[in-house]
Amino acid sequence: MRKWNISSPDRAAVSKLMLGCGVTSLTAAALAAKGYTSPEQVAEKLNAEGLSDPFLIKDMQAAAEAVNSAADEGRRICVYGDYDCDGIMATAILYTYLSEIGADVTYYIPERSEGYGLNKAAIDRIHADGAELIVTVDNGISAIDEAEYIYELGMELVITDHHQQGDTLPRAEAVVDPHRHDCFSPFKYACGAVIALKLVAALDGGDYTMALEQFADLAAIATIADIVELTGENRFIVSYGMELINNSDRPAVMALKEISGISGKTCDTQSIGFGIAPRINASGRFGSPRRAMELLLCEDIEEARAIASELDSLNTERKETENTIISEILSMTASDPSLTRGRVIFLCGKGWHHGVIGIVASRIMELFGKPCFIASEENGEIRGSARSFGAFSVFGALSAASDALDKFGGHPGAGGFTIKKGRAGDFRAMLEKYAAENFPVMPPAELRADAPLTPAELTVENVEGLNALEPFGAGNEKPLFYIENAVITEVIPLKEGAHTKLKIKFGFASAEALVFRKNPRELTVRKGDCCDMIVSPGINEFRGNVSVSLIVSDIRLHGFEQSRYFAALNTFEAFTRGEELPANYYPAMYPSRECAAKIYTGIPPEGIPADTLYLKLSDPKINFCRFCTAAEALRQLGLITVAPAGSILRRVENAEKVQLDSAPILAELRHKLDELCAVRKEGGRSQ
Repeated sequence: MRKWNISSPDRAAVSKLMLGCGVTSLTAAALAAKGYTSPEQVAEKLNAEGLSDPFLIKDMQAAAEAVNSAADEGRRICVYGDYDCDGIMATAILYTYLSEIGADVTYYIPERSEGYGLNKAAIDRIHADGAELIVTVDNGISAIDEAEYIYELGMELVITDHHQQGDTLPRAEAVVDPHRHDCFSPFKYACGAVIALKLVAALDGGDYTMALEQFADLAAIATIADIVELTGENRFIVSYGMELINNSDRPAVMALKEISGISGKTCDTQSIGFGIAPRINASGRFGSPRRAMELLLCEDIEEARAIASELDSLNTERKETENTIISEILSMTASDPSLTRGRVIFLCGKGWHHGVIGIVASRIMELFGKPCFIASEENGEIRGSARSFGAFSVFGALSAASDALDKFGGHPGAGGFTIKKGRAGDFRAMLEKYAAENFPVMPPAELRADAPLTPAELTVENVEGLNALEPFGAGNEKPLFYIENAVITEVIPLKEGAHTKLKIKFGFASAEALVFRKNPRELTVRKGDCCDMIVSPGINEFRGNVSVSLIVSDIRLHGFEQSRYFAALNTFEAFTRGEELPANYYPAMYPSRECAAKIYTGIPPEGIPADTLYLKLSDPKINFCRFCTAAEALRQLGLITVAPAGSILRRVENAEKVQLDSAPILAELRHKLDELCAVRKEGGRSQ
């Protein structure tokens, strides 16, 4: 469960933005919630009119001269990319341009098994192929040793990248990266493909006309896929590129739209991010990135359709593999709930596909609301990926655990690591130590709503007005709104229970609300319940009828007290980790037999989410910490099961009769109570 943070934008600021920007009340509220107070601020951040001069980026002039010189002299150039969507698009942009001007050019994209960036084995192959100049795209800023090796072999190097600079720069004819410490270009947040597009413009004398017309579609896909901030120049490139994508005659884009089911529809950042980009990424995860590159370069639509179909199959394989790993993890955590009761989650499995463990880490983080470190052991090596949120830094945690690691890297929100042989247990302990020292109480995952939504605002015109904020993405997220006290009038399973549709009555308004990736049994609400929800409003068109539709980000019963909930949950988990609690907590945690029986008999045959049952019991004698303790005792005794996804409680049929007091968690609680009693008696004697 996530902690809700509901903004209440200043009404004067909302009115000012409505008048000054000519937007609807919902749009103005979303802008005000993001900190905009004037139309001028909105224009500065969201109304980018073009790209800045490419030559404002440090070393761009030198890069253009080096590449143009090599092309003019007929020296072989190798464009060296990366196996993710951004790297593949960047490679296609620069390679295509150089091919079209008649340069002797080839490309190299490392397989995922080779690892990220330049490597010496690849450099040897490129050298043997006769290349004299290597131009990197989307990598190279940290390749200090590899750059020296390139020059030892008699080749030259030009680096274009968008990642952070280390202490020193690699040796090169030019190092083009807005994050260079000595680069004062106005926009820093472009992805690798946009830097490649800017290099193409520089090679063409600095004019963007040709570069945008030919490559803005690829740069837009890369920008969305790489989740860079959609502010400033990135908004321009995505808006420009989206126009090309929606009217594309590029065989690759046409084929990808068809296979993604978005052909004939207006593409937006969501359809690109969840339709086109994953299929490009799948080539690097489960096949070869060269196949995606071949798709981007092909000029025949039938060939493009055939390759797109291959990438679609790889993406299906990716999803199946991802779901298999997640199912295995959920089985592990169901058998041993302690795996998810730490301050952070660290899980390791054998043979989990390295191409998806980053995605798996994100999914598990979302499920349990905790920073997540997922590793896979293969051939004696344990490599992993991590994801986090809020103030908890993945890079800080990995740095604190570096003694147990062979290598690691990343940033606050994500990272990768390789564990030293035999040190997985130490790594887990170091992560917990870092978390305990920096976060005595772990911050819960948060979900922010931009503003409360009233029934009067739930109109087609108001919701359509949100399109003024497109394109949405990192740094300009799609607005979310808070609905309070809505009544659920109908619950409808979709796609055999994969998703759920709710019909709600909200004041005098009615609407449909979609809950993705949850079946009705996993929801904490039922038909007839009064609930609160955080939603993203959209428009539904069916047989000529236009109506408002809501996408539910989170939903809970009305009256839920989240501060008490999270405090109780933290207390329960701290106890299960063996941490000392204030003395008065222990008796407040201990459930009576009547309390446990009430919980047990309250579980319906089809099961029920733990949070829902707790709220429905509405018993002042059963605080949430006591509820968790009783449920854990029932689980330990084999009377109920607890499915980790959604914490679904189910009774075990024909379970043997047992004594509640025999549950290990209650034995540990009694031990603490006995210790407390002994201390009090000793204190009484000493007085």
